[in-house]
Amino acid sequence: MTVEKDDPLEHYLKLRRDRPGLFLNEPGGIEILDGVTAVDGVPVGVVYRDPYVTIVRDPVRFPDGRRGTYIRLLDSPGSPGVVTLPLLGGGAEVVLLEHYRHATRACHVEVPRGFGTPGLSDEESAAKEITEEIGATAREIVPLGRLHPDTGLVGGHTELYAVHIDGYGEPARGEGIRRVFSVLPAEAEDLVRTGRITDAFTIAVLARARLAGLLEGVA
Repeated sequence: MTVEKDDPLEHYLKLRRDRPGLFLNEPGGIEILDGVTAVDGVPVGVVYRDPYVTIVRDPVRFPDGRRGTYIRLLDSPGSPGVVTLPLLGGGAEVVLLEHYRHATRACHVEVPRGFGTPGLSDEESAAKEITEEIGATAREIVPLGRLHPDTGLVGGHTELYAVHIDGYGEPARGEGIRRVFSVLPAEAEDLVRTGRITDAFTIAVLARARLAGLLEGVA
Protein backbone atom coordinates (compact mmCIF):
# COMPACT_ATOMS: atom_id res chain seq x y z
CA MET A 1 0.00 0.00 0.00
CA THR A 2 1.27 3.45 -0.88
CA VAL A 3 1.41 5.79 2.09
CA GLU A 4 0.62 9.40 1.36
CA LYS A 5 3.29 11.81 2.56
CA ASP A 6 0.87 13.99 4.52
CA ASP A 7 -1.36 11.29 6.05
CA PRO A 8 -0.38 10.92 9.73
CA LEU A 9 -2.86 8.12 10.39
CA GLU A 10 -1.64 5.98 7.49
CA HIS A 11 1.96 6.49 8.62
CA TYR A 12 0.89 5.41 12.11
CA LEU A 13 -0.88 2.27 10.88
CA LYS A 14 2.14 1.33 8.78
CA LEU A 15 4.41 1.80 11.80
CA ARG A 16 2.16 -0.51 13.81
CA ARG A 17 2.42 -3.16 11.10
CA ASP A 18 6.17 -2.80 10.58
CA ARG A 19 7.23 -2.52 14.24
CA PRO A 20 4.60 -4.34 16.35
CA GLY A 21 6.92 -4.57 19.33
CA LEU A 22 6.42 -0.86 19.92
CA PHE A 23 2.69 -1.40 20.44
CA LEU A 24 2.52 -4.36 22.81
CA ASN A 25 0.10 -4.16 25.72
CA GLU A 26 0.73 -5.67 29.16
CA PRO A 27 -1.83 -6.34 31.89
CA GLY A 28 -2.12 -3.38 34.25
CA GLY A 29 -0.24 -1.06 31.93
CA ILE A 30 -1.27 1.84 29.74
CA GLU A 31 -3.19 0.17 26.89
CA ILE A 32 -2.75 1.34 23.30
CA LEU A 33 -6.17 1.19 21.67
CA ASP A 34 -6.93 -0.33 18.28
CA GLY A 35 -9.17 1.21 15.65
CA VAL A 36 -9.25 4.66 17.27
CA THR A 37 -8.52 7.71 15.11
CA ALA A 38 -9.12 10.44 17.72
CA VAL A 39 -9.76 10.83 21.45
CA ASP A 40 -11.88 13.76 22.63
CA GLY A 41 -11.33 15.42 19.28
CA VAL A 42 -7.54 15.01 19.40
CA PRO A 43 -6.31 13.10 16.32
CA VAL A 44 -3.84 10.25 16.75
CA GLY A 45 -1.06 9.19 14.43
CA VAL A 46 2.40 10.27 13.38
CA VAL A 47 2.83 13.88 14.46
CA TYR A 48 6.27 14.34 12.88
CA ARG A 49 8.94 12.24 11.26
CA ASP A 50 12.32 12.65 9.57
CA PRO A 51 15.22 10.24 8.95
CA TYR A 52 16.19 10.42 12.63
CA VAL A 53 13.10 10.72 14.85
CA THR A 54 9.42 9.92 14.65
CA ILE A 55 6.90 11.46 17.05
CA VAL A 56 3.62 9.59 17.49
CA ARG A 57 0.43 10.33 19.42
CA ASP A 58 -1.07 7.06 20.66
CA PRO A 59 -4.73 6.55 21.67
CA VAL A 60 -4.57 4.99 25.15
CA ARG A 61 -6.61 3.72 28.07
CA PHE A 62 -5.04 4.37 31.47
CA PRO A 63 -5.20 1.77 34.28
CA ASP A 64 -8.03 3.71 35.96
CA GLY A 65 -10.17 3.45 32.81
CA ARG A 66 -9.67 6.96 31.46
CA ARG A 67 -9.07 7.35 27.74
CA GLY A 68 -6.61 9.85 26.37
CA THR A 69 -3.59 10.30 24.13
CA TYR A 70 0.11 9.92 24.83
CA ILE A 71 3.08 11.34 22.90
CA ARG A 72 6.15 9.16 22.22
CA LEU A 73 9.44 9.86 20.47
CA LEU A 74 10.79 6.90 18.47
CA ASP A 75 13.95 6.32 16.44
CA SER A 76 13.05 6.45 12.76
CA PRO A 77 15.64 3.91 11.52
CA GLY A 78 14.48 1.24 13.98
CA SER A 79 18.06 0.86 15.20
CA PRO A 80 19.15 1.84 18.72
CA GLY A 81 21.47 4.76 19.25
CA VAL A 82 25.02 4.04 20.38
CA VAL A 83 27.15 5.69 23.07
CA THR A 84 30.88 5.02 23.13
CA LEU A 85 33.50 5.57 25.81
CA PRO A 86 36.91 5.61 24.07
CA LEU A 87 39.65 4.12 26.26
CA LEU A 88 43.40 4.64 25.85
CA GLY A 89 46.04 2.45 27.45
CA GLY A 90 43.59 -0.24 28.50
CA GLY A 91 41.54 2.18 30.57
CA ALA A 92 44.33 4.42 31.86
CA GLU A 93 42.70 7.37 30.07
CA VAL A 94 39.29 8.19 28.63
CA VAL A 95 38.69 10.35 25.59
CA LEU A 96 36.13 13.14 25.74
CA LEU A 97 35.06 15.87 23.37
CA GLU A 98 33.54 19.33 23.50
CA HIS A 99 30.41 19.26 21.37
CA TYR A 100 28.20 22.24 20.62
CA ARG A 101 24.58 21.10 20.80
CA HIS A 102 21.80 22.89 18.98
CA ALA A 103 19.08 21.76 21.41
CA THR A 104 20.64 23.45 24.44
CA ARG A 105 22.49 26.15 22.47
CA ALA A 106 25.58 25.33 24.49
CA CYS A 107 28.83 23.37 24.37
CA HIS A 108 28.92 20.13 26.36
CA VAL A 109 31.69 17.76 27.43
CA GLU A 110 30.59 14.38 26.11
CA VAL A 111 31.65 11.04 24.69
CA PRO A 112 31.11 10.16 21.01
CA ARG A 113 27.56 9.00 20.32
CA GLY A 114 24.98 8.94 17.60
CA PHE A 115 22.03 7.28 15.93
CA GLY A 116 22.25 3.65 14.88
CA THR A 117 22.87 2.98 11.21
CA PRO A 118 20.43 0.64 9.42
CA GLY A 119 22.25 -2.35 8.00
CA LEU A 120 25.02 -2.22 10.59
CA SER A 121 25.20 -4.14 13.84
CA ASP A 122 25.21 -2.06 17.02
CA GLU A 123 28.95 -2.73 17.44
CA GLU A 124 29.59 -1.60 13.87
CA SER A 125 27.61 1.58 14.52
CA ALA A 126 29.75 2.19 17.60
CA ALA A 127 32.96 1.76 15.60
CA LYS A 128 31.57 4.09 12.94
CA GLU A 129 30.88 6.84 15.50
CA ILE A 130 34.41 6.58 16.88
CA THR A 131 35.88 6.98 13.41
CA GLU A 132 33.59 9.80 12.33
CA GLU A 133 33.73 11.93 15.46
CA ILE A 134 37.30 11.59 16.71
CA GLY A 135 39.20 9.95 13.84
CA ALA A 136 39.96 6.78 15.79
CA THR A 137 39.87 3.09 14.95
CA ALA A 138 38.16 0.66 17.31
CA ARG A 139 40.56 -2.05 18.44
CA GLU A 140 38.17 -3.77 20.86
CA ILE A 141 34.52 -3.04 21.64
CA VAL A 142 33.08 -3.99 25.04
CA PRO A 143 29.28 -3.96 25.46
CA LEU A 144 28.12 -2.16 28.61
CA GLY A 145 24.40 -2.76 28.31
CA ARG A 146 21.23 -0.92 27.44
CA LEU A 147 20.08 2.53 28.51
CA HIS A 148 16.57 4.00 28.34
CA PRO A 149 17.31 7.75 28.30
CA ASP A 150 13.79 8.98 29.11
CA THR A 151 11.15 6.35 29.89
CA GLY A 152 8.43 9.01 30.05
CA LEU A 153 8.90 10.12 26.44
CA VAL A 154 11.38 8.06 24.41
CA GLY A 155 10.21 4.67 23.16
CA GLY A 156 13.61 3.46 22.00
CA HIS A 157 16.82 2.63 23.79
CA THR A 158 20.55 3.22 23.44
CA GLU A 159 23.40 0.73 23.62
CA LEU A 160 26.48 1.63 25.68
CA TYR A 161 30.02 0.55 24.75
CA ALA A 162 33.57 0.96 25.93
CA VAL A 163 35.87 1.11 22.91
CA HIS A 164 39.61 0.48 23.20
CA ILE A 165 41.62 2.66 20.81
CA ASP A 166 45.33 3.35 20.26
CA GLY A 167 44.95 7.05 19.51
CA TYR A 168 42.68 9.64 17.97
CA GLY A 169 42.76 12.30 15.27
CA GLU A 170 40.97 15.52 14.46
CA PRO A 171 37.43 16.21 15.65
CA ALA A 172 34.47 16.33 13.25
CA ARG A 173 34.23 20.10 13.32
CA GLY A 174 31.41 20.07 10.79
CA GLU A 175 29.23 18.40 13.44
CA GLY A 176 30.01 21.07 16.02
CA ILE A 177 32.79 19.14 17.79
CA ARG A 178 35.33 21.72 18.89
CA ARG A 179 37.96 19.68 20.70
CA VAL A 180 38.97 16.10 21.53
CA PHE A 181 41.04 15.46 24.64
CA SER A 182 41.99 12.66 27.02
CA VAL A 183 41.92 12.64 30.83
CA LEU A 184 42.40 10.16 33.62
CA PRO A 185 39.20 8.30 34.55
CA ALA A 186 39.17 10.00 37.96
CA GLU A 187 39.39 13.38 36.26
CA ALA A 188 36.44 12.53 34.00
CA GLU A 189 34.42 11.44 37.02
CA ASP A 190 35.37 14.66 38.78
CA LEU A 191 33.92 16.57 35.83
CA VAL A 192 30.67 14.73 36.55
CA ARG A 193 30.93 15.46 40.27
CA THR A 194 31.46 19.18 39.75
CA GLY A 195 28.73 19.52 37.13
CA ARG A 196 31.01 20.19 34.17
CA ILE A 197 29.64 17.04 32.53
CA THR A 198 25.84 17.14 32.46
CA ASP A 199 25.17 14.89 29.47
CA ALA A 200 23.20 11.89 30.75
CA PHE A 201 24.67 9.44 28.20
CA THR A 202 28.22 10.36 29.21
CA ILE A 203 27.45 10.02 32.91
CA ALA A 204 25.83 6.63 32.30
CA VAL A 205 28.64 5.13 30.22
CA LEU A 206 31.28 6.32 32.69
CA ALA A 207 29.35 4.71 35.54
CA ARG A 208 28.89 1.44 33.66
CA ALA A 209 32.57 1.31 32.71
CA ARG A 210 33.60 1.93 36.32
CA LEU A 211 31.25 -0.77 37.61
CA ALA A 212 32.57 -3.17 34.95
CA GLY A 213 36.13 -2.63 36.20
CA LEU A 214 37.34 -1.12 32.93
CA LEU A 215 38.72 2.14 34.34
CA GLU A 216 42.06 2.37 36.10
CA GLY A 217 42.48 4.24 39.38
CA VAL A 218 39.96 5.09 42.08
CA ALA A 219 37.69 8.12 41.78
